[in-house]
Amino acid sequence: MAKNKKSVDFEEALDQLEELVEDMENGDLTLEESLKAFEQGIKLTRECQTALSQAEQKVQMLVEENGKLKTIDLDDDFDDENDQ
Repeated sequence: MAKNKKSVDFEEALDQLEELVEDMENGDLTLEESLKAFEQGIKLTRECQTALSQAEQKVQMLVEENGKLKTIDLDDDFDDENDQ
């Protein structure tokens, strides 16, 4: 099963974030390096949050309809509720 590009980008961003945290925890960075690492960490965190939010919106619910399972995109379900 191949991963799509977005999931790879999320994994890469998460790996980079973990490396930044480890570098900062080691205490070997100068103040300037720490500030740059913190700034990069904030950027990576936002990218991860965006990717997770997009993934969450694509989650599908299984709904039983007439004895059969039907998939419903959560975005469609929320759009229908907001239209009422």
